[in-house]
Amino acid sequence: MTVYIALIRGINVGGKNKIAMAELRQELEAVGLNRVQTYIQSGNVVFESEHSASALRESIEQAITRISGITAQVMLRTSVQWEAIIDCCPYPLEAAQEGKSVHLSVLHEPLTDKQIEKLNAGVSELNRYQTQELEIYCHYGQSIMDSKLAGNFAKLRDGVTTRNWNTVLKLQEMIQAM
Repeated sequence: MTVYIALIRGINVGGKNKIAMAELRQELEAVGLNRVQTYIQSGNVVFESEHSASALRESIEQAITRISGITAQVMLRTSVQWEAIIDCCPYPLEAAQEGKSVHLSVLHEPLTDKQIEKLNAGVSELNRYQTQELEIYCHYGQSIMDSKLAGNFAKLRDGVTTRNWNTVLKLQEMIQAM
């Protein structure tokens, strides 16, 4: 069995696209996922399965639509991929202290040149990013709420979802406990 992390984009954000995590867990177990666990209300799921990532992604997206009517994109990573993502973070842990923050954005497919241009428009001395295949590591030197770079992620549309580094590490703990 492979341990997977599913990051669901755009649910339970700002009071929109609400899905109860207990209901989501129950539905995912009903479609054959094993040891399903969720973390906070923002669409973080850890589970085991023998199926391929592409088949799982489709099943999870259909399950979300079935229980909520919401069409949500799901980004999947295996536990091995997740560990590599953490190991490749270009920013030291100290970068997330004293009002600064590190975030991970997970992509469904590689960025286009046009998307990179949009992100680059928000880069500054305080706010920067680095890409690694299907992941983007962001360092915000001030509040993410005031960052032009963070705002530019919304322009990437549905193919990306972002988590703060504390959530990334909590998901790592969850997969290690499995």
